[in-house]
Amino acid sequence: MSTEPTSGGGPDTATPGHRVSPADRLTAPEVAEVLTLARAAGDADGADPLDEHVLLRMRDPGAPAVHLTARAADGTLTGYAHLDTTDPAKGVGVELVVHPAHRRRGTGRALARGVLAAAEPGPLGAWAHGDHPSAAALAVDLGFTRARVLWQLRRPLTAAPPAPALPEGVELRAFRPGEDDEAWLAVNNAAFAQHPEQGRWTLDDLRVRIAEPWFDPAGFLLAVDSATGRLLGFHWTKVHERPGSARIGEVYVLGVDPSVHRGGLGRALTAAGLAHLRDARGLDRVMLYVDESNTGAVALYERLGFARWSAHVNYQRD
Repeated sequence: MSTEPTSGGGPDTATPGHRVSPADRLTAPEVAEVLTLARAAGDADGADPLDEHVLLRMRDPGAPAVHLTARAADGTLTGYAHLDTTDPAKGVGVELVVHPAHRRRGTGRALARGVLAAAEPGPLGAWAHGDHPSAAALAVDLGFTRARVLWQLRRPLTAAPPAPALPEGVELRAFRPGEDDEAWLAVNNAAFAQHPEQGRWTLDDLRVRIAEPWFDPAGFLLAVDSATGRLLGFHWTKVHERPGSARIGEVYVLGVDPSVHRGGLGRALTAAGLAHLRDARGLDRVMLYVDESNTGAVALYERLGFARWSAHVNYQRD
């Protein structure tokens, strides 16, 4: 959620003509409007209000979703909420954003009420990117509880990262789209079996990202057994490039097959990916996301020079 400060229990103070409308899909011009609004909010707040999953689903007409748009009397888009209704019985995922120029007018509260009406009677989970006090206040007002924290960590790449020290009998190579898809998916889902999002990926989830403009197989590093070719782990990197913003790399997904844990492969893969982003892509900084509760991973990344940059909070409402 990226919204405005509110006070509990008060009436909606939206501007005259303000309206919230639901739809099961967005037109291409509407998607462009939402992306423009989200960029404005991200620039103002220092954190993008919609995650990659939502951005991909907005462009997919077959994705089960409810899209709520808030507009002023002149038709200007002032706010947007996305409800992922893939499996309402397990819960509806929500992300909500209000344009910085239209805050403090009740738009966020009106969108939130629309979310509650559209999602009843199932449970709800809403992300607040950046952990803004206004989002926390709105969550409390509407009966949400703070359930999960995702840290964004960052480190500079101006100095060379540690040299990757691969275990004996392991070599690195680039991902081969169309050949490695199923093997990668099996290792990914085993490595993240307990993760609420990453462990549920399908081949479609992988292939839609392979089709994205940012995808670069050279930055999708696989660790394989030198003798058998068996996939043991991977480091999928990503580069964020947006006009007007500095380029930054990302440790997009890093995973190791559970059968080879504690052999130093995760650390070696991390170092290899950082070296790729610095030396092959010419980047001077990198980020990653990690659950606050994953203390082992947080400790590993901090030893590699990462530090906390921002927090993203998931709120739940039964």
